[in-house]
Amino acid sequence: MDSQKNILFISANIYCEPYPVYPLGVSYLKTYLLQKDPSLNISVFDFNCASIDDFVSLLQKKTFDYICASFRNIDDTNIYAQNSFIGWYKKIITTARDNSNATIIIGGAGFSIFPQEIFNDILPDYGIIGEGEETLYRIIESKDRSFEKELEGLVYKNGREIIINPRKSNIPSIELQFEENLIDFYWKKSGMLNIQTKRGCPYNCIYCSYPIIDGRKVRTFDPERIVSVLSYVKEKYGIDYVFFTDSIFNINNEYNTQVANYLIKSNLKVRWGAYFSHNSFDREHLELFKAAGLTHIEFGTDSISDTQLKNYRKSFTVDQIIRNSQICNDLGVYFAHFLILGGYGETETTLEETFKNSQLIDNTVFFPYVGMRIYPGTELFDKAVSEGRIKDRSELLNPVYYISENIATDTLKERAALTGKRWIFPDFDNSDVVNRLRQRNRKGPLWEYLRQ
Repeated sequence: MDSQKNILFISANIYCEPYPVYPLGVSYLKTYLLQKDPSLNISVFDFNCASIDDFVSLLQKKTFDYICASFRNIDDTNIYAQNSFIGWYKKIITTARDNSNATIIIGGAGFSIFPQEIFNDILPDYGIIGEGEETLYRIIESKDRSFEKELEGLVYKNGREIIINPRKSNIPSIELQFEENLIDFYWKKSGMLNIQTKRGCPYNCIYCSYPIIDGRKVRTFDPERIVSVLSYVKEKYGIDYVFFTDSIFNINNEYNTQVANYLIKSNLKVRWGAYFSHNSFDREHLELFKAAGLTHIEFGTDSISDTQLKNYRKSFTVDQIIRNSQICNDLGVYFAHFLILGGYGETETTLEETFKNSQLIDNTVFFPYVGMRIYPGTELFDKAVSEGRIKDRSELLNPVYYISENIATDTLKERAALTGKRWIFPDFDNSDVVNRLRQRNRKGPLWEYLRQ
C-alpha cells in the first residue's frame, strides 16, 4: 500500500441534545485501518468541535486522497420538530468537492438505512452500508476500481444505476483507540465515553433499524482488550463512566460474564451503563454486573401492555418488566424505561394499561416517545405500505411517523402526570432536560439527576 496516502475522517453529526455523543464509529474505522497499515496518515474532523469554515481551511491547507464522512442520524426522531439532517450532510460533501480532489466515501448508521436515497442526493464516489472497516480498507489499498463488483456493502454508481452490493459477512472482532484530542471535549460536555462489547441484534422489533445497520448475527469483542482501553482512559484522562452502546447488552450473558469478571479483576472502578432487554435478565447476573461497575440500565420496554408488546414484536411480558424493575430496586441499580406511545396497534385500552401498570414500578424515570419513525426494511414499513399510509420508501428520507388513529396524542402528557410517576417526554420536554443538565457538573446518565 502507498504509505503516503492521506485520509480524512469526518464526523458529521451536530445533534447535541441532550448532550453530544462521541463519534465512536470513526474511531473504530481509524483503529482498524492503522492496525492494517500503521503508515497511513489519518486525520479526524468533528463538526461538534469545529465549523464549516474550519473545514474549508483544513482542506485548503492539506491535500487528502480520501475523505470519509460518517452520517450517524437522518433526523432528530422528534415527531413534532421533524428536523432532517440531509441538507447539512449535502453541504459538507459539496464543500469537500469544492475544496478537494479527494475520493469521497460516505457511511454510518444513517446512510446504511437509506443508501440509495442518500447516495443519489449527495453523490459521493462510494458509500458503505453496515460494518465499514474491511470494505473501507479494501478501497484504500486498491490501485484501481476493480473492487467494485466484489466488495460487500459497497454502494457505487454504474452509469445511471446505483449498485448496492449485499453484505454477507462481518469481521469477527475489532479493537478501539479513542481519538485523544476529542476525549476532554466529550467528557466535559456529556459526562461519559461510549464503547461497544458486541455488534448485531437478533430480535425482531417491528420498527427497529438495528438489524439493518449491524446485522442480526451477534459478534462479541475481546473483553480483555475492552478493559485495557478503559484502563488507559481512566488512568490518563480520569474517565470513570462509560456507556456500552451495544444494541442490547444482555444478549449473550455467558460472554457478558467474561466482560464483568475482567472488569472486577482489573479493579478499574469505572461506572457504566447499557441498553438492556427484559429477556435474559435475572438477579444473579445483575449482581455480577453491579459488582463490575454497572450503575444504570436503559430498558427498551416500549409498552407496559401485553397486547401492545405483542404488536411491537417484543418477546417479553408485563410481568417480566415489573419483576426486573423490582430486581433493580432491590440491588440499588438505577433504571429507566423507554416507551413508544401511539405506535402500531395502540388503542385507548392498551394505552391505559401502560399508564396503570407504570404505577407498579417505583424509583424510575419513563421516557415516552410519541409514534414510530418508519424506516425501510422493517415490518412497520410493510404495514404502512399495505395500509396506504405511504407508497414506497422514497417518501421516508424526510421523517414519516406511524401514529395510531385510535388514541388522542394531545392528552398523553396530562394522563402520564396522573400516574404520580416521573415521566419525561423528550418530544415535549427536551429543552427542560437540557437546561437542568447544563446547571450541573454531570458525570453519568442524564436521568439519574431527574428522578423524583
